[in-house]
Order: sequence, then structure tokens, then C-alpha cells
Amino acid sequence: MKKLNRANVGLEDKRPIKIVQFGEGNFLRAFIGYAIQELNKKADFNAGITVVQPIDRGLVNMLNDQDGLYTLFMKGIKKGEEIQEVELIDNIVKGVDPYANFAEYLSLAKEESLEFIISNTTEAGIAYVESDTAEMQPPSSFPAKLTVLLHERFKHFNGDASKGLTIIPCELINHNSETLKEIILRYIKDWNLGEDFKNWILEHNAFHSTLVDRIVPGYPKDEIEAYNAQLDYADNLIVAAEVFLLWVIEGGDDLKAKLPFDKTNLDVKIVDDMQPYRTRKVRILNGAHTAMVPFSYLYGNRTVKQSVDNEFTGEFINKAVFNEIIDTLEMDRDELNSFAEEIFDRFRNPFIIHNLSSIALNSISKFKVRVLPSLLGYIEVHGKVPANLTYAFAALIRFYKGTWNGEELPVQDSEDIVAKFADIWSSNDYSEIAKQALSIVEYWDTDLTKVDNLVNAVAIALEEIDTNGIEAGYANYSAKL
Repeated sequence: MKKLNRANVGLEDKRPIKIVQFGEGNFLRAFIGYAIQELNKKADFNAGITVVQPIDRGLVNMLNDQDGLYTLFMKGIKKGEEIQEVELIDNIVKGVDPYANFAEYLSLAKEESLEFIISNTTEAGIAYVESDTAEMQPPSSFPAKLTVLLHERFKHFNGDASKGLTIIPCELINHNSETLKEIILRYIKDWNLGEDFKNWILEHNAFHSTLVDRIVPGYPKDEIEAYNAQLDYADNLIVAAEVFLLWVIEGGDDLKAKLPFDKTNLDVKIVDDMQPYRTRKVRILNGAHTAMVPFSYLYGNRTVKQSVDNEFTGEFINKAVFNEIIDTLEMDRDELNSFAEEIFDRFRNPFIIHNLSSIALNSISKFKVRVLPSLLGYIEVHGKVPANLTYAFAALIRFYKGTWNGEELPVQDSEDIVAKFADIWSSNDYSEIAKQALSIVEYWDTDLTKVDNLVNAVAIALEEIDTNGIEAGYANYSAKL
């Protein structure tokens, strides 16, 4: 079988670099890659993407080996109809690893045709790292890398107002663009980059907050032979996704003109206020995902579909969503229930194998953003802890111990967080473990030990999980609340 590259599939012409994309993972390739492909086809957008590898390990070399090409398989049920689509995504011009070639990274700032920065570096990616400096090649954090790139562009084009960029972060934190801009401004001040550069950022670069929604389980390793059988080339970067796609971007008519999605069939909404869309999606879809991973994995499930189809874990997740999460949202209850039912249909998509382990990345920061607001909101409304979300919280803490019944768990987080939980689990006192885990303001943005009965409920759950397992432990824990 022939190797996938531009020469072998007759796609040797490359588009001008209009987008620099931070992140080369499955989600961005299945979401942004596809969205831009549709713009190129339907609106003559003519946008090439350069992908920047945001960390010192990634897929850029594999991507460059295939000339930026990869195959997207989309499968799902839409209005009762089974849909399967296959798309060869061809808009990536090249991948850049700033750790291996910093000069090549800086050269992106000098691209005349560059208009957009798009990113998804996970919730943990938009963060201020005090140790980052302007002299590092590269700095460690995404905002610091972006500051360096923008400063290089500012210098190269002598502060030309027309060379400002449209910056669209897709990380799942609220007000993601505002947060990113604040960190960039902080670096400008810390690094003494000057008022002229600061003013150029503020006056000639546009920051747009977003909400993204598409389930992307990633590389379909369990079905790879079936996928490969549909291709006449060898693709090492196949990505699978559901058919559903929603992209909400805050912006006005100027952004609609820059991104003419009205000429496509994609559900891309450019709106004045994305908050209602964000709250509904992050709390229900992402919240259910993040809450289920440790709990369901420790139970023995390995996929989202197994989790919602199983009688015990499915009922648990259902109660967490319909009885606890939705109960904290100030929106029309019927609309929320309808949205949640659609989410569960997406979870049950028979064509998508969404491994729990692939959702486990950075679960601590994800829990803070996606689940904790519902947990605390429920306590505020009802004056008691939500049984299922609190049990899921305990399962998360237990998950970060790293092993379960002699098996290594797929804990994927920063070294300091993993080390911190190893230290916490050096104790055999469940009350002390709960107290230590909940007291870390850096993780939760608040001292959760001050929340009435939360430490006690988590300690009970931890002891029951360790002593009796997930299912029996849940029954005992529920009776003790």
C-alpha cells in the first residue's frame, strides 16, 4: 500500500499559511481541520494551517512525514439516519516543533498571509508560568510562546496595524480569550516588552472566546484494520469523530466576514454572548465525561458507551446529570433535559469507541472547570452534598493513587500533581487523605475543606471504594450520607 503524502494522492499544491494552530492532537485535527476544510471547499477560504507542537512531545514529525495529510472518519446517527463520512484533510501546510527548531517557529511571525491563531492546549494550557522568560527557546507555556511569536511579528512588521491577528482559543475554560489576553499582557509587563507592543496587542489584535463541541475519541486502534481497509494508502494519523459539531464564537459582523461559515452547512454560531451555550455544554457533556472517567474505570468499564450502557454505571451517570448537574443550571428545564438526552444518544453512538483513558488527561483541572461548579452549586441550592458528584470526586482522588487491584491506572497529568497525590496517598487515614486533597487551593481555586460535610462525605466514599469496590461501596456510602 502506498504511503500517504501529497505526491501519492495528487495534492502537491499547498495553500498560503493563514492559520497558526497550537496543538496537533486528535481533537483539533477532527474539529478545526475539518471546519477549515469546509471553508476552503465551500467558501474559497484558501487557508493553509501551520501546526505548532505545544509541548516537548507530540505528533509533528508523524504529521510532516505525511505532508500534513490525514484521514477523518465521521460516524453517527442524525435524526434517526445512520451517517458515515470519510474525508482526507489536506489544509495543514507543515508542522513545527519549537523545541527542535525554534528559529522555524519564530519565522511563522513573518508570514505575510497569516491572519489567525487557533489553539487547544487543554484547560491546563492557558496558564501563567512565572519561570518563563522572553529569552527561552521556547518558553514552556502556550501563552508565553504566543507572546514571543506576537512580539516577533510586531518587530518584523514595525508595528503595522494591518498585521494584527485574530486569536481564537478553543480551550474549555470560561472566557478563554480574555484569560489568554490577560496572561499575554502580564508577560509583556514582566519582560519589559514596551508600551508600543502592548498597545499593538490591544488595538490591532482581536481575541474571541469560544465553545467547541464534538466527541473525538481519536485514533481508532481497536478498529484500525476496518478503517485501513477503506483506504488505498497507509495513514498513521487516522482520527475518528462523531458527526455532530458545534462551534460557538463570540464576535460580530467583522468576524462573520473573516470566517464565512454561513456559506457552509456547519453549525458554527458567531454570537454576541456564548455563555448560555458554554454553561450548558461544559456542565452536562464535559461534566458527565469527566465525572464518569475515574468512577467507571475503577468499576471495570473502558469506554463511554460501556459506561452509559451498563445498568449500574449508566444509572449513576444518569442521576448525576439529570438530578444533580441540571438542577444547578438556571435555564429552561425542558430544554436542558432535551439537550442531555441528545448527549446520552451521542455517548451511545455505536460507531465511536471513546476510551475513558483518552478523556483522563489533566483530570484535576478538568474536574475544577467541568464538575466542581455543579457540585458546589448543588450544595448552595440544597444545603447538602450531591451524592453522585461527590462520589465521583472521591473516585477521582482514588484514581490519582495510580494503581487499582495491581493494575496501573491511566493517570495523565503534570509531574507535580502526580507527585502530590503520591504524597497524599502515603497516609492510610481516609479523613486525612480527603482533607489534604480538598485543601489544595491551587487545584480547586478554593479551600474545599471549608465546605460543610464535603471532607466527611469524600472520606466515607474513599474508604468504601477501597474496602468494598465501586458498586458495593456506593451503596454503603449512600446509606451513610
